[in-house]
Amino acid sequence: MMERRESLDLLHEARAAYVIWLRDLIRFVSERSRLAGALGQPLIYLGVMGTGFGATFRAAVLPEGFSYVQFMFPGILGMTVLFTALFSSVSIIWDREFGFLKVVLVAPVSRPAIVLGKALGGSTVALLQSTLLLVLTPLVGLDLGIADLLRLWVVMLLMAFALTSMGLALASRMPSMEAFQMIMNFLIMPMWMLSGAFFPLRGVPAWMEALMRVNPLTYGVDALRGVMYAGTPMGEALVIHSFGFDLAVVAAVALVAFVLALLTFKGRES
Repeated sequence: MMERRESLDLLHEARAAYVIWLRDLIRFVSERSRLAGALGQPLIYLGVMGTGFGATFRAAVLPEGFSYVQFMFPGILGMTVLFTALFSSVSIIWDREFGFLKVVLVAPVSRPAIVLGKALGGSTVALLQSTLLLVLTPLVGLDLGIADLLRLWVVMLLMAFALTSMGLALASRMPSMEAFQMIMNFLIMPMWMLSGAFFPLRGVPAWMEALMRVNPLTYGVDALRGVMYAGTPMGEALVIHSFGFDLAVVAAVALVAFVLALLTFKGRES
């Protein structure tokens, strides 16, 4: 009898997390501007910055036969995951201001189910947006197989889960939308600039290398670059760690970020 009750409770919590996840997914699909932005912003970065910085980086660090756009593409994928995941967590503030969060909190649903649903919702949206960007791989001279796509999805999903959880932990403590946006702008650009998206980890000053090594996004971008350029001079010259090591670091960050989001959410909303 006790086991049956526990299984029913677990099913109830899973269903609650699923409903919250589905709500975020439906909101994303119904907003066509977000779908357009998923391709528009990366294209601008690839076209403008990839072309503008291409000649300098080609001569400095890139192996023969590879372009700066090819080097930058994994970083653009990481940027898409970063921006989407962190800004997806802003829905917590909207939900609090418009009363939806209060309704959810008084429902017979545990806080872990709510946080899990929000984290999975933001992660799925970030994964979808970054997957849309993968249709551009032939344009940058990449030929990815099914196994490569699966590995990329695993990395991007873990990155998205970690970053969404981090955003939820911050959003649950923010008193207003303006405060959250200021904190996000303070975090997003340094995380992206110091992730290896624009320049490799090797050859930078010691202080910058230290910052890049403590940046969790560095390991996600390195994993993406390792999958895309495995067995090529680009991979041999510019990929720092093995895929397994990068994946383990991103997974550990995802776990820590989710626990932090759960603890912060409980402390704020209880």
